[in-house]
Order: sequence, then C-alpha cells, then structure tokens
Amino acid sequence: MIQTTPMKTARPLALLLLGALLPFAAPAQPTATPAVEPRFQIPATDDGLPGAGPIRRYDWFQNLWTQRRSAWARRVAEEQRAFVFLGDSITQMWGDDLGGNFPGMTLANRGISGDTTRGVLLRLQEDVLALHPKGLALLIGTNDLEEGATPETIVGNLKLILAEVKRADARLPIILCQVFPSAASKKRPAEQIRRLNELYAAAVKGDPQITLLETWPLFADAQGDALPAEFPDLLHPNAAGYAKWAAALRPVLATLGFLETAADSFTPEPGFESLFNGSDLTGWGYRPTSQRDIDFARDWQSKDPNAAAWPIVTAPQEFAGNTVTPEGRYVAKNGRLVVTTPPEGRKIQTLATLRDFSGDFELRLEFRATPNADSGVFICGPQLQCRDYLLAGPYHKLTRYKAQDWNELVVVVRGGKAHCSCNGEVIEEALPLAAFGPIGLEGDRGQMEYRRIRIKPLK
Repeated sequence: MIQTTPMKTARPLALLLLGALLPFAAPAQPTATPAVEPRFQIPATDDGLPGAGPIRRYDWFQNLWTQRRSAWARRVAEEQRAFVFLGDSITQMWGDDLGGNFPGMTLANRGISGDTTRGVLLRLQEDVLALHPKGLALLIGTNDLEEGATPETIVGNLKLILAEVKRADARLPIILCQVFPSAASKKRPAEQIRRLNELYAAAVKGDPQITLLETWPLFADAQGDALPAEFPDLLHPNAAGYAKWAAALRPVLATLGFLETAADSFTPEPGFESLFNGSDLTGWGYRPTSQRDIDFARDWQSKDPNAAAWPIVTAPQEFAGNTVTPEGRYVAKNGRLVVTTPPEGRKIQTLATLRDFSGDFELRLEFRATPNADSGVFICGPQLQCRDYLLAGPYHKLTRYKAQDWNELVVVVRGGKAHCSCNGEVIEEALPLAAFGPIGLEGDRGQMEYRRIRIKPLK
C-alpha cells in the first residue's frame, strides 16, 4: 500500500506576517469566571446567624444558592414592586412566570430548591425586601423536616421571617400557604406536617396582614399523605398539582386587588331582581344576634378553647353606600360580595338583606370558595350549607362542583320548602323554611365569595 502524507492547510499570509512581527506575543487566556460575592454565599458556620435549625451546605445546594441569588441581584431594578413567591423547590419548579397562571401580575419567583426556613431568613432582605414587593406568597418548611428539625423550631423561624417582612412594610399583604403533604418515606410524616400547620395557624392567628391558605387538605389523602396522582414523587406537584395550587390562590389574589379587577357585566334574567348591586353593600346589614345564638356561642366558647369567634350584634346596622363592613369581614369588589378569611381562623358572622321575603320565589346566586372554606346561605331562617363542598362537606359526592371556581346555587321555594341544587345537582329536596325572613350570607372559615344574587317571585 502506498502511504501518502496528508497536506497541511496553509496559514493565511496575514497570520504569518503577524507571527513574524509579534514573535513574543503571549497566548490567549481563557476568560476568568467572576468571583461570587460573599453576600451570595452561605456562611461557613451557623455562628451569629439568626434563627435556629438546619442551613443546608451540600455542594449542589451552595452552587444553586449562589447561582440563583447572583442572577436575582442583577434584576432588582426591573422587578421592583413585584408580587413575590418565596419558598423552596416547589416554588422554584413553577418557573419565573408561575406557569402563566396569574396574567397581568408582575411576578418574582424567589424559590430555591432545597431551602429551609432558616435559609429563607438569611436571604430575605436582598432577595425579597429589596424589591419593595406589592405582596408575598410563602410556602416553606418541608425541607426542615427532612433535616430533622422539630415543628417548634420551624415555626420559630417562620415568626422571624414574618416579623422581618412586617418591619419592612406593615401593610404588605402576605399569603401563608400551609405546608403540603408528603410521606414518611420522604422523612416528612403526616403527623409532623399536621403539627407544623397547626403551629403556623397559631402563629398568625389574629393578624389581619396575613391570610392563611389551607393548602394541606387540598392535596392530602385519607392518611394525610400526598396524592401520587398529583405528587408523583410524593414531594413535588405535577402540572395537575400546580393547577390546583393556582386555583386556590386566585380568589385571595382577586380580593387583594391583583386579579379580576374588571367589573362584572352580568344582567339578571327577565323577572329577576338583583339583591346585590355589585358595587357596594346597599340593601345589606347586620341584624341583632338571636338569644338562641348568643346562648349557643357562649356555651361553645366556654367548653372549647378553639371555638369560633362569634361577635354579638346588639342593634341593627345598615351599610348603604359602603364597600366594606366596619371590621372588614364583608367586602363589595368588582361584582363580588366577599366574605374574607377571618384572622381569628374561624369567626361566625352573617350579613343579611334588610328586606324579608315570603311566599314562593326562586333565588339564584354563584359562589366560590377557597380550600376547605365554610359558609352558608340563610333562606327565611334556616341555613343551606354553602362550602367548599368536596373538602368541607356536607355534599362530598357532587360530580359537577368546581373547586375554587364559580358554582351556581338555585333555590326554588314553594309552600314553605326549598328545593336546592348546585350546578344542576340536587343537594336538598325539601328544606323546611320559616314563613318569612331575610336572605343571609354567613362567614365562618376561609374565604367565600358570592355574586349575581337575584330573586324572582313565583306564581
């Protein structure tokens, strides 16, 4: 075989001349990686750091921590006044735009996979408060459990986080999401998550700046663990899980004024009269609390330290022209009559029409409930339970109920009994009523919204 020597490619003349003119030129050096600023690095020890419990220092976590925080620092100016989502991998994996679930909102995702409550506390000022956010949604704590922290330690850090946020802005709306269920196989047993969420609720009880969102029952199975259909690895939600979380958040974000800001253009059907004008609370008020309810409330509260708050109304109050009741529980906003989440956790109140109704009539309205919310519609005395039915009951088996979305109630009253349906499914065949009385909207737990409340007399 005849072997041939491959020809060398000729070097361009210009390069040859340059090499001759610069025989001692130094070879090109690779671009150096910029040094990470110390403020974006995890301190080497816990000495002098705020809070208690675990701060993760695995190599992968330290790299992710510095990478994400350094990138955020370059966006501080453009993300001013954003609504911030703060947390760990569950938040990070939702993406910068939170899956496109909150159109029209300026968002900042400040989730770091693997983070703990103490880690959040360390980075809170630069990652969150430097943005002067318009609002904050917080989901954190599950990784602390994996690292062996007690629920008491975790809630101690939560209190420090919330105190720091409140010092920066005493009016900043905060949505605190309950820690999602997981599994004992993930070192996050159900009983510990239940206990942690109980402590979270106790920590924010009575604070009107913070809305506690019941996201644990939204995802838990009968044993309190994550549903594999929505949490395939028993820790992180899939697309279906994120969709449920988004749906749970939207009603609260709407009440806070971040979503659904346009007025409702609904017009009642012929023969129907609107009981709520969509703009204010004209035609509605508080009626004096009955002696029966006073006795019941006092007995309940004397026996149960966790009994619901139950304000006693001693004289009628009318709210003509007002968009909110004096204590802020009922709010008229863009066509919605909102029963806000009570800071007390549970609080029994009823807003009622000033008018009484009698005879045969048809009542129609739509309602939307946050997860596990509890409310009711009073019809000439008796109460029709109106809740997040699939979680709070009593109508658990409804097939047309739309969780965290609008549902229609239709109540047809004939001969002193009410036939009631939700989205066309019968929930009460013949609810006995009093001879006359108002239409009332009760508040108890969670947020309830009502709209398009209308009535028509029947012949």
